[in-house]
Amino acid sequence: MILVINTGSSSIKMALIEMPSERLLAEGMVERLDSEQASAYWRINGTQHMFELHGSGHQEGMQRMLGTLFRQVDSARISAVGHRVVHGGERFIEPTLIDADMVAQIDALSHLAPLHNPANLLGVRLLMAQLPDVPHIAVFDTAFHHAMPDHASRYAVPLQWYLDYGVRRYGFHGSSHHYVGEAAASRLGRPFTDCSLITVHLGNGCSATAIRNGQSVDTTMGLTPLDGLVMGSRSGDVDPGLHDFIARQSGLNLSQITDMLNRESGLLGLSGGLSNDMRTLLEAADAGHEHAALAIEIFCYRLAKALASLAVALNKVDAIVFTGGIGEHAAAIRTRTVNHLAVLGLVLDEQHNRLHGRQSAGVISAECSAIPLLVIATSEETMIARYVQKLITQGDESI
Repeated sequence: MILVINTGSSSIKMALIEMPSERLLAEGMVERLDSEQASAYWRINGTQHMFELHGSGHQEGMQRMLGTLFRQVDSARISAVGHRVVHGGERFIEPTLIDADMVAQIDALSHLAPLHNPANLLGVRLLMAQLPDVPHIAVFDTAFHHAMPDHASRYAVPLQWYLDYGVRRYGFHGSSHHYVGEAAASRLGRPFTDCSLITVHLGNGCSATAIRNGQSVDTTMGLTPLDGLVMGSRSGDVDPGLHDFIARQSGLNLSQITDMLNRESGLLGLSGGLSNDMRTLLEAADAGHEHAALAIEIFCYRLAKALASLAVALNKVDAIVFTGGIGEHAAAIRTRTVNHLAVLGLVLDEQHNRLHGRQSAGVISAECSAIPLLVIATSEETMIARYVQKLITQGDESI
């Protein structure tokens, strides 16, 4: 069994997966850490366990989660732990065994993903203390994108910035894009290595990726997870001159401005602080909330522009695949986005779209659509378990 952990700034996700069958034995989450609304749940062998964690932080939340799990499952049966780590820089381009030196190197990359890498390392340290006798493997969001060609990954900035500081586009959500890409190829009845796909991960964080012959060849996120599409609280693309302009106008320093672009922008900022949750915004827009409606329209328009541009990286497009919390469940967002792409000959089947493709093998496009459109539920945890299984067994299928 492989335990997979994804530690965020205010949440912890866990999954226990039997390998190589990929049977999900348990899944759980802690939400709203460090607040009075903190709570957690486990689904273990079909039984749900829920508990409140009023005001708890990561350490207590992790301990409560592991205590609940290990009362139901023998920890001695866990063969390895897979940790999602968001930024691996240029060095970490594949799953890697974690040791003390590697922890320090991941920590040194925290300035590139300030909302993510520090939280990921909290999970690493806590789990290594709890389970010291099993291998711990880091799986990097950036790794799937490491082979992007230079013309897609490099910025038009002084060469020395790249040579000295590694300034380039790295991309993120790699495990999700890889997972749904393989799943889409399977549904198309073709090898993953013979497909050209655009995968669209839409959640609180959002990114889209062009995949050709099984490899990422371009993606919307860049040096940091702040770049690209409009997100829950992240701005996505902005004019590079914005920092200087706001600093001069407001007196804020660069760190404060970057923090606001990460935490107070995106859907949250566009809606006037109403919410970063698309469900709330859709309800508010239906009730006549002007800022919510505009936030949704900007989100969809910018997404459509990005999807059209990613087609340039491919010699053809075999399918466009929606995933993530918004991508899988928000039919209205898919409709608005696809309507902007009529110029490419995309046409939705509105009934299949309303049902999120559940009765049509994930397909939500009409037969006349120039490109198939699919909805596929992502499973980053399963993809991470696959990476870990491959690394620790080296062909041994006996876990």
